[in-house]
Amino acid sequence: MQAKVTKNINNTLAGSSSREWAALLQCASPHTDISILSPLLREVSWPALFTLAQEHGVISLLASSMAQFEENLAPPEFVDKIRELHRTQVLSALQMTAELFRLVDQFRDAGLDAVLVKGPILALRAYGNTGARQYGDLDFVVRQKDVLRATELMISSGYQPEMPVEAISPQKIPGQYVFVRTAAPLLVELHTERTMRYFPRGLPIEEFFARRQYVSVDGHHIPALAIEDELILICIHGAKHLWERLSMVADVAAYVIRQTSLNWERSYATARAAGAERMLNTGLLLARNLLGATLPQTVQARLKSDRSASQLAADIARWLPSGGRTSPGLFSRALYRVRMRGPVFSGLGYLLRLTFSPTQEDWAPGVEKEHDGHLAALRRPVRLAKKYRGKKS
Repeated sequence: MQAKVTKNINNTLAGSSSREWAALLQCASPHTDISILSPLLREVSWPALFTLAQEHGVISLLASSMAQFEENLAPPEFVDKIRELHRTQVLSALQMTAELFRLVDQFRDAGLDAVLVKGPILALRAYGNTGARQYGDLDFVVRQKDVLRATELMISSGYQPEMPVEAISPQKIPGQYVFVRTAAPLLVELHTERTMRYFPRGLPIEEFFARRQYVSVDGHHIPALAIEDELILICIHGAKHLWERLSMVADVAAYVIRQTSLNWERSYATARAAGAERMLNTGLLLARNLLGATLPQTVQARLKSDRSASQLAADIARWLPSGGRTSPGLFSRALYRVRMRGPVFSGLGYLLRLTFSPTQEDWAPGVEKEHDGHLAALRRPVRLAKKYRGKKS
């Protein structure tokens, strides 16, 4: 099995025109091969590697890989920069984890269901440490019917909502409900079955809540998604962002390697129910092909049979090294959404829903009339066209 892993990574390295990118792939792999990484780190441009690691959100993985070498392969100034950024990230994670405990207790005391996703819980499940990956906020899933009560709770906890309480209505659903702590900078985002637009068939929130698990974090029991549901979520999240950062692929690779009790049949059943099977396959193909993640034979067979996912993964692998700087233009992005959802008619329906589902960015300032939702739906494609017209397809 390890021979296949090394072969996958070596094929990726052979096709790379950048030593820095090849080195970063090795650092992000759950099966880092020191015999390959060592000579690469001796030959890279450290300013380029440092910038690339920052762009892709994998400074911590670079730092962890460098710690495996007795000698410093990097110039002292870059060793210091990497260590300082990693230290800052770990301190930030500690602060957010402490705040997580406080918020979970307050949600529990208020009798309000809230499940933590991504952030520290993903870091723990994928890497075994809440400070092992980069994240800048805390993300909770709550029911849409509880949003107003959750907003009031967040305000009483010292947070300022980005969306005023009086603006919360069924006609205006933002991309997420964002809260900023006023005492010290910290972001919290609340997601609901209505805000998670990128779920092709809608977030099955009641099923997710019914399957929730409690994860021990420093002695605190934190409500989280079932491991199979979290895998689907991070693959849909990666698809939403066109897998523009290596950190998204690294999370999937580390997650499937570490979560040995993962029930693959349940994961695929959930993905099919959500219309996200191709998104799951694409994420797994990227984790396998780029980072050498080992997968069960039954999963390998599923991936082999999904030719569209294989083509998508190949396309993504071509633009991924740019870190989003040369991501697809408007037409290519639209085609990507169709292909990612598949088949064609389902993909077109998915694209249309995303195109005409307004978020707060599409609402005219100060407009509070109910019918403004229709105007915002028409404004959204215009805004998207302006946003992406400068990018090459």
